[in-house]
Amino acid sequence: MSSTLRVTIWNENRHEQIHPEVQKIYPNGMHTVIAQFLQEAGMQTQTATFDQPEHGLTDATLAETDVLTWWGHMLHKDVDDRIVDRVQKRVLEGMGLVVLHSGHESKIFKRMMGTTCDLKWREAAEKERLWVATPGHPIVEGIGPYIEIPHAEMYGEPFDIPTPDELILISWFQGGEVFRSGCTYRRGRGKIFYFRPGHETYPIYYHPDVQRVITNGVRWAAPEVGATIPAERLHGVPLEPIPGDTASA
Repeated sequence: MSSTLRVTIWNENRHEQIHPEVQKIYPNGMHTVIAQFLQEAGMQTQTATFDQPEHGLTDATLAETDVLTWWGHMLHKDVDDRIVDRVQKRVLEGMGLVVLHSGHESKIFKRMMGTTCDLKWREAAEKERLWVATPGHPIVEGIGPYIEIPHAEMYGEPFDIPTPDELILISWFQGGEVFRSGCTYRRGRGKIFYFRPGHETYPIYYHPDVQRVITNGVRWAAPEVGATIPAERLHGVPLEPIPGDTASA
């Protein structure tokens, strides 16, 4: 891994093209907003979108990516399975993956979780409070007891995901629902962080605390030292005999 964290921000980028209300909030796409605040945090960023060749996620691009962030909604089923295979392989090798909002339904997240990742939802511009469930965790560094978002889409339990390795944030909504909104996992040598906020018709990615959590989450998901061995080399490697061991003689 290079000394400067290299982040690829992947965005479906379809709502921004066809919905005027989304265009007003994110005229250049959600990915550009995310890229900007990660750059301001000292990271090296590049963006990729669905309509680019290979969805912008070529082997060369992923080879130069320490952490990939993923936002999708309308086109989950249209994402090429070959690209999903490619991303999965890189995560197992050690690349970090930060899945945002409706990315819970993405092929890559469902692949990594092994479940449907279904949930309840309601879009009613409700207040959301994301309560910090694990104080002191690096993902919530600089965050108070909770993050308040004045208008949000509700996601509710049951959320069909495996039990998280760590539950970092729990949301409460005005309608009374709760939701596991900040969850971490390890898969192979890679780390995965799911973070719920980010509905396209609200300016959530301009929220300072949301930006802080995503920035912290990207840093947390960065490859660790030694997490660079290709996944195919983790299997079928013959073991050298232990010096002095005559059991197999």
